[in-house]
Amino acid sequence: MTEDDKDAAEGAGKPAMALPPLRDVIARHGLSANRGLGQNFLFDLNLTGRIARAAGPLDAGTVIEIGPGPGGLTRALLDHGAREVIAIERDRRFLPVLAEIAAAYPGRLNVIEGDALKIDAAKLGSKPRRIVANLPYNVATPLLLNWLSAGTAFASLTLMFQKEVADRLLGQPRSKDYGRLAIAAQWRAEVRRLFDVPPRAFTPPPKVTSTVVQLIPRQEPLYPADAEMLERVAAAAFGQRRKMLRQSLRRLSPLAEEIIQSQGIAPTARGEELSIEQFCALARAFRGR
Repeated sequence: MTEDDKDAAEGAGKPAMALPPLRDVIARHGLSANRGLGQNFLFDLNLTGRIARAAGPLDAGTVIEIGPGPGGLTRALLDHGAREVIAIERDRRFLPVLAEIAAAYPGRLNVIEGDALKIDAAKLGSKPRRIVANLPYNVATPLLLNWLSAGTAFASLTLMFQKEVADRLLGQPRSKDYGRLAIAAQWRAEVRRLFDVPPRAFTPPPKVTSTVVQLIPRQEPLYPADAEMLERVAAAAFGQRRKMLRQSLRRLSPLAEEIIQSQGIAPTARGEELSIEQFCALARAFRGR
């Protein structure tokens, strides 16, 4: 038996007895996924339970879920002991369904109608705050960067991305996946891959595999640097990956080659060859000039 099988055998949380199966709820309310909003429904109780367990413990503070849709993951979080879940949903069609879940778990589910990009999740609920979400693909990256900028406002972020995005979050120097996203994420958080989710697990099935990733925000960023300048240096370095740093960073300063050399870095190097520590050193040097 594989570890995945053991996880499933140990049991995803049992659905609340008062609630009908999700597929029946979807049919009764005449709901369907809106591709324009990046919606894909996850009905598999083994998978939703596995995500909830990975995010735990949930019995203190607040769990914040983004885009709950019909509430498959919401149910799993509540079934696995979440003391309080705040779910942010912009699609009004799902509000009646989520209200039914809230009624089945009195006082434990609060639904906010709105756009997660416009809501400061760091001010919701109480610490420890944990964000757990099957993120809409079209807004996953900007949401993540917003949350990472909040530092230790969150105890953890347990999120589902397209596998390609997950690979970029975990990218290492000298690999095709290494770039601005890897630097931004790993500078602020410990990032680890949990497990992949095949397209067939969703309704409708997306065209790509998904991956659940967990990020634990660091008490302090990995190395000292100004966040805005670090992003500018990384953006310039990876804007055209094959360009040497002395060319790509010239847009930041006419003294780029001198600044690069001052940090013991070869001006002929390319962005993909530098460590996060070296990017932070460059950010400090460019900021100093």
